[in-house]
Amino acid sequence: MSVPTLQETAPNRGGRPRDPSRDCAIRGAILRLLGEVGYNALTMDAVAAEAGVGKATIYRRWRTKSDLVVDTINEMQQADFAVPDTGDLTEDLRVLLRALVTEVTGPTGSAALSLLSALPHQPALAEAFRGGPLAGWRSALGQVWERAEARGEVREGVAHTAVAQAASALVVQRWLLTGEPLDEAYVDDVLETVVVPLARSAAPA
Repeated sequence: MSVPTLQETAPNRGGRPRDPSRDCAIRGAILRLLGEVGYNALTMDAVAAEAGVGKATIYRRWRTKSDLVVDTINEMQQADFAVPDTGDLTEDLRVLLRALVTEVTGPTGSAALSLLSALPHQPALAEAFRGGPLAGWRSALGQVWERAEARGEVREGVAHTAVAQAASALVVQRWLLTGEPLDEAYVDDVLETVVVPLARSAAPA
């Protein structure tokens, strides 16, 4: 399964034609720098140096640091999700959650962690964060559970309950809070000890 990645293009805002390769380099630089120094210490100069472009190239696209980061998060929202459809709820969740682990333990996850302290003070950033990749993952998980409903694996309505949220909640909790290893073995443990029993309890009578 492909995981959410940054698109290489962005809407044209007029003026000089956009260079998709530069946009991609700039956004990649943002993710790396956010993971290394955090949002407050991020500067346009550092982004330009990391991306290997002139500072004027960045300012032609984005007026402020906030605009730059918000636009990057919004582009992540537009990425395509290949939602698994193996015909089995457990296997669909296994594929999706392993992809989620790969994402949050990589550069995107490090960048996201660095933004958390800034969100209460940056409304536009908070809105982009909630509606960006997190919304994409919620949608993908919802589709997996809805397909399970349609196949008769679980009863109708389970896709919108805490049962369906349990697996991803445990993964996110470990990522954000505990500092314990987050890997495929943990995903398998969550599925076997939590999700599968809950799915069985939610099976149609």
